[in-house]
Amino acid sequence: MNDDFAFVDELVPGIRWDAKYATWDNFTGKPVDGYLANRIVGTKALCAALAEAQEKAASLGFGLLLWDGYRPQRAVDRFLRWIDEPEDGRTKLWHYPNIDRAAMFAKGYVAAKSGHTRGSAVDLTLYLPDTGELVSMGGGHDLMDPVSHHGARGIPPAEAGNRASLRSIMEGCGFVAYECEWWHYRLKDEPYPDTYFDFPVK
Repeated sequence: MNDDFAFVDELVPGIRWDAKYATWDNFTGKPVDGYLANRIVGTKALCAALAEAQEKAASLGFGLLLWDGYRPQRAVDRFLRWIDEPEDGRTKLWHYPNIDRAAMFAKGYVAAKSGHTRGSAVDLTLYLPDTGELVSMGGGHDLMDPVSHHGARGIPPAEAGNRASLRSIMEGCGFVAYECEWWHYRLKDEPYPDTYFDFPVK
């Protein structure tokens, strides 16, 4: 691992995580290349900003649950190969019910180069510390659909408010939202804006 990277849980005590791409619970339907351990990695700058965000979330009665951070380039490459594979329907209902795999790239849900690979992006949500229950956001992680966009039409007021709370927390701590995915935030002042890393998470 690059010296300027760390496991987020080591620098942000108490943070929760479920590294989806290290599991079978992701849009490809199996663990993804480069994820050899269910841990979240990020730059130390990302970790510092997440510590601040966790503190702000706690003041509002929430906790943070991370789904992804640093993403090896080999994982991104695997996504692109998967898009070209024949449809088997295994994850379509949950992750891309209204588009074909081939449209994921054109619609901005999958990219050949990702802020995650620079170590400065994170996928996350809010949860309730008393129960551990995830806060309802009107759609799940990696749901590749307009309903996942910020400001999407048809989102109930409570869920829209929860998205707004997450956005307020993250933007107040130095992150920039991605308009197509309510769960995705990138560090505004990222330390490696032009570097795409490929060391595995292990």
